Amino acid sequence: MKTKLLSAVMLCTVGLAGCGDDGEAVETNLNTQSGIMTFLEGKTLVMEGASIPSHPNGVNEGTNFGASSQCYQKVTMSVMGGNFKVDSIPGTIEGAPNTGQTGTCNPELPKNALSFTSTNVLMENVATGGTCFDVVFTYPSFKQVGRGSFSADRKTLSLELFFENGATGANCEAGPVGSKTVNIVFQGQSAPFTGDAVQKYTIQ
Repeated sequence: MKTKLLSAVMLCTVGLAGCGDDGEAVETNLNTQSGIMTFLEGKTLVMEGASIPSHPNGVNEGTNFGASSQCYQKVTMSVMGGNFKVDSIPGTIEGAPNTGQTGTCNPELPKNALSFTSTNVLMENVATGGTCFDVVFTYPSFKQVGRGSFSADRKTLSLELFFENGATGANCEAGPVGSKTVNIVFQGQSAPFTGDAVQKYTIQ
């Protein structure tokens, strides 16, 4: 009996969900940053294929911006210790040899993988069940700002992100993830965003 009780306690302690008095798992709530990070801790999030938007971080995937280009074959995020480790496999932009030119993103021609880890993650204005929340990912050399949401079955995390100071209206107060509330800010000019910046990650 003592061994069985110890096993049950260990299961409840190491699991991502807590346990009730009857030993059954209690689903972690997604109503706060703490709850969201507890749910994601130790998980892997994968974006590839049709889940990659046309404008990751608000940038046309076919535009040559050098090291800041946004053409991808696959992006994997691993959540550990409250931060996100991002491993990206860029694709190849064809027909745009010079910076500023726009060609076509070919994800079937991968380049060398890139890896970076966030130094801070801030989630605010979290709606019940994580159906919308404002988020800021801080990395050593840049920030991503926007809004996120979980699917009802908790199998998909959608993140509509833009580089810091690159957009306005990308928050939950303005509207849900993917809604046409965003203006792109470029060289001091603001214009309605007509692309798709919603990155969809399968939670594994």
